[in-house]
Amino acid sequence: MSDSRSNIVLIGMPGAGKSSVGRLLAQRASMHFIDTDKLIRTAAQGRSLQDIVDREGYLALRRLEEKVLLELHCSNHVIATGGSAVYSQVAMAHLRKQGVIVLLEVDLPTLRARIHDFDTRGLVKRPEQTLEDLFAERSALYLQYADLSIDCRRRSPEDVSAAILAELGTADFRGQA
Repeated sequence: MSDSRSNIVLIGMPGAGKSSVGRLLAQRASMHFIDTDKLIRTAAQGRSLQDIVDREGYLALRRLEEKVLLELHCSNHVIATGGSAVYSQVAMAHLRKQGVIVLLEVDLPTLRARIHDFDTRGLVKRPEQTLEDLFAERSALYLQYADLSIDCRRRSPEDVSAAILAELGTADFRGQA
């Protein structure tokens, strides 16, 4: 893998563990960590994702997320994206140029157990959309963009980050082969 693709980009449903796994993965791989939800809050002058959805609608949050992702130019980072990053084809192409895209896969029962604030979490979803609807809508998009999929059911963030590094083969990924 060339140096221009030195990032690890985590995608997946809200509650999949992208932020938790991302921080551990960055530590283990001696990389920097970026949580794009935090970048979105910064771009929105500290407003929460839910506030953006409540005041401007879910499409406004989607546009802001795309803008933030397109402005991301970095190397040697683990990037935890928002669950809705996959709605932007142009943003995903931009992220793919800079890194390998890793899907953190979880099933619906696991998500139900992990997400207790579905209606107040600041999710990019239509007002009437249920967790089941969102899962069904996004699943194909996640698979479309993933270079690698990791099953995260019944696994700790430590186990998931170790599995990612094992699958990537750190020497090949970091361009040290």
